[in-house]
Amino acid sequence: MKKLGTLYITIFTLVMLSCKDSGPKQRFLPPSTGGINSLMVVMDTELWKGGVGDKIREHFAAPVLGLPQAEPQFTITQIPPQVFKGATAYSRSVLFVEQDSLSLAHIKTDVYAQPQKVAVVKGETYNDLVGNIDAIADKAIESFKEVEIAEAQVRFTRSLSKEKVFEEEFGISLKVPSLYKVGKHEKNFVWMDIQIPKGTMNIIAYQMPLNSFTNDSTFVGDIVKMRDSIGKRYVPGPYEDTFMMTEKAFSPYVFSAEISGKKAAKVRGIWEINGYPMAGPFLTYIINDKENNRKLVLEGFTFAPSAEKRDYMFELDAILRTVEFNKGS
Repeated sequence: MKKLGTLYITIFTLVMLSCKDSGPKQRFLPPSTGGINSLMVVMDTELWKGGVGDKIREHFAAPVLGLPQAEPQFTITQIPPQVFKGATAYSRSVLFVEQDSLSLAHIKTDVYAQPQKVAVVKGETYNDLVGNIDAIADKAIESFKEVEIAEAQVRFTRSLSKEKVFEEEFGISLKVPSLYKVGKHEKNFVWMDIQIPKGTMNIIAYQMPLNSFTNDSTFVGDIVKMRDSIGKRYVPGPYEDTFMMTEKAFSPYVFSAEISGKKAAKVRGIWEINGYPMAGPFLTYIINDKENNRKLVLEGFTFAPSAEKRDYMFELDAILRTVEFNKGS
Protein backbone atom coordinates (compact mmCIF):
# COMPACT_ATOMS: atom_id res chain seq x y z
CA MET A 1 0.00 0.00 0.00
CA LYS A 2 2.87 2.31 0.76
CA LYS A 3 4.24 1.83 -2.78
CA LEU A 4 0.79 2.47 -4.24
CA GLY A 5 0.48 5.72 -2.26
CA THR A 6 3.87 6.83 -3.53
CA LEU A 7 2.73 6.08 -7.09
CA TYR A 8 -0.40 8.22 -6.63
CA ILE A 9 1.69 11.12 -5.34
CA THR A 10 4.06 10.85 -8.30
CA ILE A 11 1.19 10.81 -10.80
CA PHE A 12 -0.48 13.77 -9.07
CA THR A 13 2.79 15.76 -9.18
CA LEU A 14 3.29 15.05 -12.89
CA VAL A 15 -0.29 16.09 -13.66
CA MET A 16 0.14 19.36 -11.77
CA LEU A 17 3.41 20.09 -13.55
CA SER A 18 1.78 19.29 -16.87
CA CYS A 19 -1.05 21.74 -16.10
CA LYS A 20 1.47 24.40 -15.13
CA ASP A 21 3.40 23.96 -18.39
CA SER A 22 0.27 24.14 -20.50
CA GLY A 23 0.05 27.94 -20.13
CA PRO A 24 1.08 30.38 -22.87
CA LYS A 25 4.61 29.74 -24.07
CA GLN A 26 7.05 32.40 -25.16
CA ARG A 27 7.21 32.56 -28.93
CA PHE A 28 10.63 31.86 -30.40
CA LEU A 29 11.94 34.62 -32.64
CA PRO A 30 15.02 34.19 -34.82
CA PRO A 31 17.78 36.82 -34.67
CA SER A 32 17.23 39.75 -36.99
CA THR A 33 19.52 40.28 -39.97
CA GLY A 34 20.82 43.02 -42.22
CA GLY A 35 23.66 45.47 -42.58
CA ILE A 36 23.88 48.45 -40.26
CA ASN A 37 21.58 51.27 -41.42
CA SER A 38 19.76 49.05 -43.92
CA LEU A 39 15.98 49.44 -44.26
CA MET A 40 13.60 46.94 -45.84
CA VAL A 41 10.65 48.70 -47.46
CA VAL A 42 7.74 46.33 -48.16
CA MET A 43 5.22 47.79 -50.59
CA ASP A 44 3.72 47.36 -54.03
CA THR A 45 6.30 48.17 -56.70
CA GLU A 46 3.98 50.55 -58.54
CA LEU A 47 3.50 52.55 -55.34
CA TRP A 48 7.28 52.57 -54.84
CA LYS A 49 7.83 54.01 -58.31
CA GLY A 50 5.28 56.78 -57.79
CA GLY A 51 4.62 59.62 -55.38
CA VAL A 52 4.31 57.38 -52.31
CA GLY A 53 7.80 56.03 -52.96
CA ASP A 54 9.05 59.58 -53.44
CA LYS A 55 7.66 60.52 -50.03
CA ILE A 56 9.44 57.55 -48.43
CA ARG A 57 12.72 58.50 -50.07
CA GLU A 58 12.24 62.11 -48.97
CA HIS A 59 12.22 61.01 -45.33
CA PHE A 60 14.20 57.79 -45.08
CA ALA A 61 16.84 58.47 -47.73
CA ALA A 62 17.39 62.08 -46.67
CA PRO A 63 21.08 63.04 -46.45
CA VAL A 64 22.81 62.58 -43.10
CA LEU A 65 23.66 65.96 -41.63
CA GLY A 66 27.28 66.85 -41.12
CA LEU A 67 28.89 64.71 -43.84
CA PRO A 68 31.10 66.18 -46.57
CA GLN A 69 29.16 64.37 -49.32
CA ALA A 70 25.46 63.50 -49.44
CA GLU A 71 24.82 60.01 -48.03
CA PRO A 72 21.33 58.66 -47.21
CA GLN A 73 20.22 57.92 -43.66
CA PHE A 74 19.35 54.36 -44.68
CA THR A 75 20.33 52.01 -47.47
CA ILE A 76 16.87 51.04 -48.74
CA THR A 77 15.81 47.76 -50.32
CA GLN A 78 12.23 47.62 -51.66
CA ILE A 79 10.35 44.38 -52.14
CA PRO A 80 6.67 43.60 -52.90
CA PRO A 81 4.58 42.12 -50.05
CA GLN A 82 4.39 38.65 -51.60
CA VAL A 83 8.18 38.33 -51.33
CA PHE A 84 8.24 39.37 -47.67
CA LYS A 85 8.38 35.94 -46.06
CA GLY A 86 10.90 33.51 -44.61
CA ALA A 87 14.35 34.95 -44.04
CA THR A 88 13.37 38.22 -45.74
CA ALA A 89 11.04 38.97 -42.82
CA TYR A 90 13.96 38.82 -40.38
CA SER A 91 15.23 42.26 -41.44
CA ARG A 92 15.99 44.40 -38.40
CA SER A 93 14.33 47.62 -39.65
CA VAL A 94 11.18 47.30 -41.76
CA LEU A 95 8.75 49.81 -43.25
CA PHE A 96 5.52 48.15 -44.40
CA VAL A 97 3.26 50.29 -46.63
CA GLU A 98 -0.08 49.04 -47.93
CA GLN A 99 -3.21 50.42 -49.59
CA ASP A 100 -6.09 49.42 -47.34
CA SER A 101 -9.53 50.62 -46.26
CA LEU A 102 -7.97 51.24 -42.84
CA SER A 103 -5.92 54.37 -42.32
CA LEU A 104 -3.19 53.99 -39.69
CA ALA A 105 0.48 54.46 -38.88
CA HIS A 106 2.19 52.73 -35.98
CA ILE A 107 5.40 50.96 -34.95
CA LYS A 108 5.64 47.37 -33.76
CA THR A 109 8.50 45.66 -31.95
CA ASP A 110 9.93 42.16 -32.57
CA VAL A 111 7.20 40.95 -34.93
CA TYR A 112 9.13 38.43 -37.04
CA ALA A 113 12.61 38.54 -35.47
CA GLN A 114 14.49 40.00 -32.53
CA PRO A 115 15.54 42.78 -32.20
CA GLN A 116 13.29 44.33 -34.83
CA LYS A 117 11.24 47.47 -35.49
CA VAL A 118 8.40 47.39 -38.01
CA ALA A 119 6.70 50.65 -39.01
CA VAL A 120 3.29 49.94 -40.55
CA VAL A 121 1.56 52.52 -42.76
CA LYS A 122 -1.85 51.93 -44.31
CA GLY A 123 -4.27 54.14 -46.20
CA GLU A 124 -6.93 53.96 -48.88
CA THR A 125 -5.88 56.86 -51.07
CA TYR A 126 -2.62 58.46 -52.13
CA ASN A 127 -3.26 61.35 -49.73
CA ASP A 128 -3.94 58.92 -46.86
CA LEU A 129 -0.67 57.08 -47.42
CA VAL A 130 1.42 60.24 -47.86
CA GLY A 131 -0.15 61.86 -44.81
CA ASN A 132 0.47 58.79 -42.66
CA ILE A 133 4.07 58.54 -43.84
CA ASP A 134 4.62 62.18 -42.90
CA ALA A 135 3.03 61.55 -39.51
CA ILE A 136 5.11 58.49 -38.59
CA ALA A 137 8.43 59.29 -40.31
CA ASP A 138 10.29 61.05 -37.48
CA LYS A 139 9.24 58.50 -34.87
CA ALA A 140 10.05 55.61 -37.23
CA ILE A 141 13.49 57.00 -38.05
CA GLU A 142 14.22 57.41 -34.33
CA SER A 143 13.09 53.82 -33.66
CA PHE A 144 15.15 52.43 -36.54
CA LYS A 145 18.23 54.39 -35.43
CA GLU A 146 17.93 53.09 -31.87
CA VAL A 147 17.74 49.46 -32.97
CA GLU A 148 20.64 50.02 -35.38
CA ILE A 149 22.76 51.67 -32.67
CA ALA A 150 22.04 48.73 -30.36
CA GLU A 151 23.05 46.27 -33.08
CA ALA A 152 26.28 48.16 -33.77
CA GLN A 153 27.09 48.05 -30.06
CA VAL A 154 26.42 44.32 -29.89
CA ARG A 155 28.84 43.77 -32.76
CA PHE A 156 31.78 45.76 -31.43
CA THR A 157 31.39 44.79 -27.77
CA ARG A 158 32.38 41.23 -28.67
CA SER A 159 36.00 42.39 -28.48
CA LEU A 160 36.71 45.44 -26.34
CA SER A 161 39.85 47.37 -25.54
CA LYS A 162 41.27 46.82 -22.07
CA GLU A 163 42.75 50.32 -21.94
CA LYS A 164 41.79 52.33 -18.84
CA VAL A 165 42.78 55.81 -20.03
CA PHE A 166 39.25 57.23 -19.98
CA GLU A 167 38.69 55.86 -16.50
CA GLU A 168 42.03 57.10 -15.23
CA GLU A 169 41.68 60.59 -16.69
CA PHE A 170 37.95 61.29 -16.47
CA GLY A 171 36.39 58.66 -14.21
CA ILE A 172 34.26 57.22 -17.01
CA SER A 173 34.00 53.90 -18.78
CA LEU A 174 33.68 53.74 -22.55
CA LYS A 175 33.24 50.56 -24.56
CA VAL A 176 35.86 50.91 -27.29
CA PRO A 177 36.64 48.11 -29.78
CA SER A 178 39.94 46.39 -29.15
CA LEU A 179 41.51 47.55 -32.43
CA TYR A 180 41.52 51.16 -31.23
CA LYS A 181 44.86 52.25 -29.78
CA VAL A 182 45.85 55.13 -27.52
CA GLY A 183 47.48 57.80 -29.63
CA LYS A 184 47.82 60.51 -26.98
CA HIS A 185 47.17 60.78 -23.24
CA GLU A 186 47.88 64.07 -21.53
CA LYS A 187 46.36 65.99 -18.66
CA ASN A 188 42.68 66.54 -19.58
CA PHE A 189 43.02 64.94 -23.02
CA VAL A 190 42.75 61.38 -24.36
CA TRP A 191 42.92 60.33 -28.02
CA MET A 192 42.34 56.81 -29.37
CA ASP A 193 42.22 55.86 -33.03
CA ILE A 194 42.00 52.96 -35.47
CA GLN A 195 43.40 52.55 -38.95
CA ILE A 196 40.79 52.08 -41.69
CA PRO A 197 41.28 51.82 -45.46
CA LYS A 198 42.95 55.08 -46.53
CA GLY A 199 42.39 56.81 -43.21
CA THR A 200 41.52 56.73 -39.52
CA MET A 201 38.59 56.80 -37.10
CA ASN A 202 39.26 58.78 -33.93
CA ILE A 203 37.86 59.31 -30.44
CA ILE A 204 38.94 62.19 -28.22
CA ALA A 205 37.80 63.29 -24.77
CA TYR A 206 38.39 66.33 -22.58
CA GLN A 207 36.51 68.38 -20.00
CA MET A 208 35.47 72.00 -19.65
CA PRO A 209 34.19 74.09 -16.73
CA LEU A 210 30.52 73.50 -15.97
CA ASN A 211 29.71 77.17 -16.57
CA SER A 212 31.01 77.08 -20.15
CA PHE A 213 28.49 78.13 -22.86
CA THR A 214 26.21 80.18 -20.62
CA ASN A 215 25.12 82.52 -23.43
CA ASP A 216 22.57 80.91 -25.75
CA SER A 217 23.05 83.56 -28.41
CA THR A 218 26.74 82.68 -28.80
CA PHE A 219 26.41 78.93 -28.14
CA VAL A 220 27.39 77.70 -31.61
CA GLY A 221 30.25 80.17 -31.91
CA ASP A 222 31.55 79.20 -28.47
CA ILE A 223 31.50 75.51 -29.43
CA VAL A 224 33.58 76.33 -32.52
CA LYS A 225 36.07 78.32 -30.42
CA MET A 226 36.34 75.42 -27.96
CA ARG A 227 36.96 72.85 -30.69
CA ASP A 228 39.49 75.06 -32.45
CA SER A 229 41.47 75.73 -29.27
CA ILE A 230 41.57 72.01 -28.43
CA GLY A 231 42.55 71.16 -32.01
CA LYS A 232 45.36 73.70 -32.01
CA ARG A 233 46.73 72.39 -28.73
CA TYR A 234 46.31 68.62 -29.15
CA VAL A 235 45.49 67.61 -32.76
CA PRO A 236 48.31 68.64 -35.10
CA GLY A 237 48.22 68.44 -38.88
CA PRO A 238 50.89 66.85 -41.06
CA TYR A 239 53.15 69.92 -41.05
CA GLU A 240 54.30 72.50 -38.53
CA ASP A 241 51.69 75.13 -37.61
CA THR A 242 48.85 73.01 -39.04
CA PHE A 243 46.10 71.71 -36.77
CA MET A 244 42.50 70.52 -36.73
CA MET A 245 39.78 73.17 -36.61
CA THR A 246 36.09 73.51 -37.42
CA GLU A 247 35.26 74.08 -41.09
CA LYS A 248 35.00 77.84 -41.53
CA ALA A 249 32.48 77.82 -44.38
CA PHE A 250 29.65 76.01 -42.54
CA SER A 251 28.30 76.26 -39.01
CA PRO A 252 27.90 72.91 -37.25
CA TYR A 253 24.46 71.46 -36.48
CA VAL A 254 23.53 71.43 -32.78
CA PHE A 255 20.81 69.28 -31.17
CA SER A 256 19.68 68.60 -27.62
CA ALA A 257 20.43 65.07 -26.44
CA GLU A 258 20.61 62.82 -23.41
CA ILE A 259 23.47 60.45 -22.81
CA SER A 260 24.01 58.19 -19.79
CA GLY A 261 21.06 59.90 -18.12
CA LYS A 262 22.60 63.37 -18.42
CA LYS A 263 21.56 66.31 -20.58
CA ALA A 264 23.89 67.06 -23.45
CA ALA A 265 24.37 68.92 -26.68
CA LYS A 266 25.01 66.86 -29.79
CA VAL A 267 27.07 68.61 -32.47
CA ARG A 268 27.63 67.49 -36.06
CA GLY A 269 29.89 69.25 -38.52
CA ILE A 270 33.00 69.21 -40.67
CA TRP A 271 36.56 69.53 -39.43
CA GLU A 272 39.49 70.72 -41.55
CA ILE A 273 43.20 71.17 -41.13
CA ASN A 274 44.24 74.78 -40.89
CA GLY A 275 46.64 75.45 -43.76
CA TYR A 276 46.38 71.99 -45.35
CA PRO A 277 43.79 70.29 -47.62
CA MET A 278 42.41 67.65 -45.20
CA ALA A 279 38.86 67.45 -43.89
CA GLY A 280 36.15 65.11 -42.64
CA PRO A 281 33.08 64.81 -40.40
CA PHE A 282 32.94 65.07 -36.61
CA LEU A 283 30.34 64.26 -33.96
CA THR A 284 30.63 65.82 -30.50
CA TYR A 285 28.70 65.27 -27.28
CA ILE A 286 29.00 68.05 -24.69
CA ILE A 287 27.63 66.45 -21.52
CA ASN A 288 26.43 68.38 -18.47
CA ASP A 289 28.09 66.46 -15.63
CA LYS A 290 26.86 68.48 -12.66
CA GLU A 291 27.91 65.80 -10.17
CA ASN A 292 31.53 66.41 -11.12
CA ASN A 293 31.16 70.16 -11.77
CA ARG A 294 32.21 69.94 -15.41
CA LYS A 295 31.15 69.55 -18.99
CA LEU A 296 32.59 66.33 -20.40
CA VAL A 297 33.29 66.46 -24.13
CA LEU A 298 33.39 63.27 -26.19
CA GLU A 299 34.10 63.49 -29.89
CA GLY A 300 34.45 61.11 -32.81
CA PHE A 301 35.90 62.17 -36.14
CA THR A 302 36.86 60.39 -39.32
CA PHE A 303 39.47 60.91 -42.02
CA ALA A 304 38.64 58.78 -45.04
CA PRO A 305 39.11 60.65 -48.32
CA SER A 306 37.09 59.37 -51.30
CA ALA A 307 35.17 56.95 -49.05
CA GLU A 308 31.62 56.95 -47.73
CA LYS A 309 31.64 57.98 -44.09
CA ARG A 310 28.08 57.43 -42.84
CA ASP A 311 28.71 54.06 -41.24
CA TYR A 312 32.08 55.11 -39.81
CA MET A 313 30.41 58.02 -38.02
CA PHE A 314 27.53 55.80 -36.96
CA GLU A 315 29.94 53.41 -35.25
CA LEU A 316 31.64 56.30 -33.49
CA ASP A 317 28.25 57.51 -32.28
CA ALA A 318 27.46 54.01 -31.00
CA ILE A 319 30.77 53.96 -29.09
CA LEU A 320 30.30 57.38 -27.52
CA ARG A 321 26.81 56.43 -26.35
CA THR A 322 28.23 53.63 -24.19
CA VAL A 323 29.75 56.16 -21.77
CA GLU A 324 29.06 55.52 -18.10
CA PHE A 325 30.06 57.75 -15.21
CA ASN A 326 31.80 55.92 -12.39
CA LYS A 327 30.29 56.52 -8.96
CA GLY A 328 32.38 58.86 -6.90
CA SER A 329 34.29 60.14 -9.95
